[in-house]
Amino acid sequence: MQTTRPRSIPRRANCDAAPLSFAQQRLWFLDQLQPDSPLYNVPHAVRMQGMLDVMALRKALEAILERHDALRTTFPSRDGVPTQVIAEQGTLELPALNLREWSDAEREDEIARLITVEVRRPFALSRGPLLRGLLLRTGDEEHVLVLTIHHIVSDAWSTGVFFRELAAYYSAFHDGEVPSLPELPVQYSDFAAWQRQWLQGEALEQQLVYWKNHLAGAPARLELPTDRLRPVVQSHRGARVGVTLPGDLATALKTLSRREGVTLFMTLLAAFQVLLFRYTDQEDVVVGAPIAGRTFLEIEGLIGCFINAIPLRTRLKPSMSFRDLVDRVKEVALGGYVHQQLPL
Repeated sequence: MQTTRPRSIPRRANCDAAPLSFAQQRLWFLDQLQPDSPLYNVPHAVRMQGMLDVMALRKALEAILERHDALRTTFPSRDGVPTQVIAEQGTLELPALNLREWSDAEREDEIARLITVEVRRPFALSRGPLLRGLLLRTGDEEHVLVLTIHHIVSDAWSTGVFFRELAAYYSAFHDGEVPSLPELPVQYSDFAAWQRQWLQGEALEQQLVYWKNHLAGAPARLELPTDRLRPVVQSHRGARVGVTLPGDLATALKTLSRREGVTLFMTLLAAFQVLLFRYTDQEDVVVGAPIAGRTFLEIEGLIGCFINAIPLRTRLKPSMSFRDLVDRVKEVALGGYVHQQLPL
């Protein structure tokens, strides 16, 4: 029997300090383990062409801070227990630097250096602010806006929300109009309070039972044939490799996904698991997948940290067809989506 989940998130009854969501609790704990670490700083650098109305830009940024409580939140703790404290007004650092007189090569090097400096500068979660900016003038009609935000108040989905609203506010202020964004039905602290209240008792037990069964006997790690030993202590010194699929292959994958009744993500996950199987010869493969965590309509327009990571475990057999594997991945993924509320 499934516990019935409420259809909407209620607003908090009072304006006192709110509890942290489980995602925030995880990031706060990691910050306590490694204070002054920039690991969860999220940078954004946007190159803007054309004449820039700097005043309209500043007003747009201030309007976003006013609209979203998460961007005015700090995380002080008492006796080791953190809470969300929301400031009445937010502040945003946005110093401006003029790089117009630099040579092209020197300017690009300096932009990269400044972005690196911003990314590596730690935030103080207990004091804030947890969003800061830097405006670089790189030409008569060209600027680079650098924004750095801590992951505890934002995620990848939030980035889209932020820049859509920034464009809407900037356009309105530049044209001397009143912005007309719809009112937000709830704030992030409402979600955090609801999550803490709901995910307990029977609801928590159902989530735990599912994931315990799903991961029972799962391998502790995937033994990839790496060229060096795994370090004893995680250093976070890594890299990433980007892969761009040819257009015709991307189209074919989308067509295959539609035909099999799955999402493109499920098809790509199945292909990735085949690759891991061929490299490791392990038939039991667990892949961690980020999930947006926005299971209510009213939180889709919020800025905040909703993301969770769910372990998707698939048992492969050398004799199975790719179509059979895709069906299995679909079943595993859908089960994970239904039980995505458990913090993992």
